Parts: sequence; C-alpha cells; structure tokens
Amino acid sequence: MDFYTIAERNKRRTVFLILIFTAILAFLGYMLDFYYFGNRYPYMTIFAIFIGGFQALIGYIAGDKMVLHSVRARPADPTNFKEKQLINIVEELSLAAGLPKPKVYVMDDPSPNAFATGRDPEHASVCATTGLLDMMNREELQGVMGHELTHIRERDILIMTMVAALAGAIGILAAISRNLMYFGGGKRRKSRESEEGGSAGLVIFIIYIVLAILAPLIARLLALAVSRAREYTADAGSAELTRNPLALASALRKIAGAPPLQIKNHGVAHLFIADPYKKKINEKDSLWANLWATHPPIQKRITLLEQMAHKYM
Repeated sequence: MDFYTIAERNKRRTVFLILIFTAILAFLGYMLDFYYFGNRYPYMTIFAIFIGGFQALIGYIAGDKMVLHSVRARPADPTNFKEKQLINIVEELSLAAGLPKPKVYVMDDPSPNAFATGRDPEHASVCATTGLLDMMNREELQGVMGHELTHIRERDILIMTMVAALAGAIGILAAISRNLMYFGGGKRRKSRESEEGGSAGLVIFIIYIVLAILAPLIARLLALAVSRAREYTADAGSAELTRNPLALASALRKIAGAPPLQIKNHGVAHLFIADPYKKKINEKDSLWANLWATHPPIQKRITLLEQMAHKYM
C-alpha cells in the first residue's frame, strides 16, 4: 500500500471518526435531557456544544500564538545563514503548493523537530528547532517543510480544532451525567426507564451509564486516531511537493535517532512532525500502540517513503 492509497483512506477515516464523535455527543445529550430533565429536546447537547465550541473558537482565533509562545518560539532571523535558508525553502515550497507564505519561527532547542500551526493558510506559521537546522541538509529540510506545508494546505489544524471542540463537548456532557448519577435524578430516572419500556429501557440506560463513564477516554482515542491519520497524508504531500521522498525519509531517520526535545509542553506534542519526547509507544505497531500513540511508527513512515521513491527517479 503506497502513501496515496493511505492518504485517501485516512481522509475517509477522518470523516468517519468525526461522525462517531458527533454520534456519541448526540446520544449523550439526548439521554441526559430525557432521563434527567424530562424532555426530548437537546438542551444540554446545545449547551455542551456551545461551551465546547467557545473553547475551540478561542483556540481557532489565538491558538497559533498560544502554541508558539508555549514553546518559546521566535521569528526566524534573516541575517543568520541557516535561518535564512529555512525562510527561502518555505518561500519556494509555498509557491509550489500555491499557498501564501506562512510566518517562519525558530525554537532554540538542540533536538531536531518542526511543526505547523494556524487556523488557515492565510494565518499559518511553521516552526523549526535549531537542532533541525543544524542537523539537516537542504534537501532534508525541504522534506520536513513540505510535510508541514501539507498540514497547512489540508487545513489539518482546523480539523483538529473541530475535533477538540467535539471532544470538549463530550467531556462536559459526560461530567454532568456522572455528577447527576451521584447527586440526584434517581426518581426521575426511574420514571423515564418505565416510560422506555421495562427491560429495554434498562438496557439503554446501562449503555448510557457506561458511555458517560468512558466517553472522555473514547473521545481522546478518537482524537489521537485523527491526528495519526493526518501524519501519513502530510508525508505523502511532502513527497508530492519536493518530488524527493527519500529526503523526508532521511530527515525522519535523523530525527528518530536524536535526543528528545528539551522544551517541555506535552499539550502540543501531537503538532510536531515526530514525537518530540520519544515515547516508546509511538515506535510500536500494535493494536495497543495504535490506540494511544500520538504519531504513527516512524520506521513505517520511512519504509513507505522509500517504497515510493522509484516514482520520482
């Protein structure tokens, strides 16, 4: 299976996962309204979507600035040779991709890595560590920046913002449901179970309880799945932009062998091209790892890039 097949499959998977998010949110909201508030209208669902959407809106408008500030990124210095080279590469690839040139930032950290942020191509930024600039040759740096520009072109930050909003709304509804289970609503709940029809109503309510408890965990797993899927798509996009998949493969190999990032901010780890903190779970290709990893296995990405290299030779 090549990257283009994986990219198309992952686009479909992303849509499917977002639909699952929406279905969980709708089910939790409806059951909460029905069992505890005595109506069949989704008032609590609307409330949760409003709160989750508000949180996501803040991230959508100012998330890039918050991310860049949190990792102490600074604007790239055009008087520095390596940083000027980064600026030039981003300009060249932006033209090739038909994108506005994003702002270019640098993190003072010896570990090689990079990420993109911003709500759309007109408000995007790319950031590379000083370790990446020191360790990569020009072609490898092009491969990495091609990956990040693909994230911008595919509007992956917007997708992850939407996922974060749905996950936040699910978390709010789940928390309200758990609190009501502990602190009240028993009599009303029992009457609603009777209305639902005896054992069938009880089964539905048990499903609701289990989902209310597990929903935040399920939402996190779904968000990680969306994030992993987008990495394969960005690798494919880099190969398409640079016509040199071996350059990105070589860059990923160097990143894999480097020490972890010194600047600690685990909340933005999923944005980087590779796991910045070198968690072992991200290097395994098992069912358990595929549930919890923030990134797909780097060796698998390298292998796929090497397999598609003959198309550009």
